Order: sequence, then structure tokens, then C-alpha cells
Amino acid sequence: MSGTGGTGRASVAGSGWRAGSGGRGALLQVGLNGSRDAADGTAVPMSPRALAEAALAAVAAGAGEVLVHPRTPCGRESLSPRVVGPLLEELRGAGVRVPLAVPASIAAEPDPAGRRKRVRDWVVLPDRATVSFAEADAGELGSALLTRGVAVDAVVPLGGGAGPEPLARFLAWAPTDHRRVRLVAELARADPALVAGLRWLPPVPVVLYGREGAAWPVLRLASRCGAGARIGVGEVLHLPDGRPAGSNAELVAAAVEITAGAAPAGVRESAPAGGAGR
Repeated sequence: MSGTGGTGRASVAGSGWRAGSGGRGALLQVGLNGSRDAADGTAVPMSPRALAEAALAAVAAGAGEVLVHPRTPCGRESLSPRVVGPLLEELRGAGVRVPLAVPASIAAEPDPAGRRKRVRDWVVLPDRATVSFAEADAGELGSALLTRGVAVDAVVPLGGGAGPEPLARFLAWAPTDHRRVRLVAELARADPALVAGLRWLPPVPVVLYGREGAAWPVLRLASRCGAGARIGVGEVLHLPDGRPAGSNAELVAAAVEITAGAAPAGVRESAPAGGAGR
């Protein structure tokens, strides 16, 4: 990534860009559904109305952003404007006023050119979109999103055999507007050494998250270093004590309890990229 200026260090502290509800520490993003489906239990919201209700409850519990995977009525992930637009309108119409993010992923559209076309065809825009830098066309897709005015969460897996390619691909990407880019590191385990290495990356905000057994340890690690974090049924179906979570709001409330008061003194908060309700 070029043209970032500064010291060349990733902004780990204060990385959330936006404090969670009530200003409690760094950003907490809720992953409403992820790759889950009805077989994963009643905690997974499925319909647009259920997703809107889940989003409102999660925000009330302390989430500062919402990540939602748009799906067709038959449950398939989709980037179609006829699926993405109505879902965003449902959430915003229900009163969700925090930034909304959607994934621009291979699960929703396997063809790289098809992903970019879908993004160009969107009529109703999310505030942010996640782009997996494990995928070869990530830079082109990210640039297409920035051109549309959609901020980019560059997802880079670290550890767990991910290999160096995703991070190298992110570092080689040179967007024209780096101010609307955030590094989202998916950690296979809560390894402080993986996070320490981020201090030499370009000075962009950082969000950390893990999946399943890594979800809560990584959230605690994010809290200790002042990074943003993500939690929700898209990442984990159990509370920190091992009990099944009844909802996204329960997971967010548990995360808020863990992270409350944990942000380092003097952490800089900066404005979110892209306003909600667009």
C-alpha cells in the first residue's frame, strides 16, 4: 500500500474508528449471520425482518457496526442488487443507524469478474464491504468498491496455515483512498506475536476477530491492545462460559462486559468511514 505517510505502523490502538455504543472503548462489530443457516439453531436470524430485529438488539447491547450476509429467499448468499438493496433498506428502515457492512465474497459470487460487476450494479450501497485478501482478485475488487464510495475492510487471515500470500497481497495493493481502508485480521489463535507484527504495516485501523474456539480469546486480545473486534453468531454460537448463545445481543453484551474499560489511556478515536443511513 502506498501513499500512507506517517511512520509506516498499523494503527492498532484506536483501530476501531468508532467507539461502540455509549463510547465504551474501541469498535465492536456484530456479525449477524455469517455462513450460518437454520440448521445452526434459533440464534441465527434468517429473514430480513429477523436480521433487522437482531441488528437493533445488538446495537442496543453495544455493537457499533453491523456485518450482515445478504441471502436469497432460498438461503444462498448473494451480491445481487435485488438481494443486497432490499436487505439494507430493511435494516435502515427498521432504525439501524450504525454503519452497515456486507461481504463481497467468493461464497456469494464465485466469478471474480462477476463480483466486480455486482458491485458496480448496486443501487443501495452499504457503508462498508469486506474483501478477503486470500482471494487473488482482492485488490481489484477493493478498488471497485472504493470507486463506488464503499469503504473496504481488507480481511487477512493470520496463523493456522494461512500462509504469507494474503498479507503480501494486501501490502501490494495501492488504493487511491487509503483513508477508507481498514485491516481486518482473522486470527487462527490469540497469538500476541501475530498482532505485534502489525505495527510495521501501513497506518490503517485494525480489527481483530477469530472463529469458533478462537473467537473469545481473540476478542480478549483485541481488548488488551485497543484494537477493534467482531463478535456474533457469524463467528461463534457459545458464550464465554460455554453456554449456547440465545442471540447476537447476548454475544455482544458478553463482549462489552469483557472489553469495558479495557482501551488504553489516550487512545485516539477517529470518525467512521462512511456514514450510516446512506
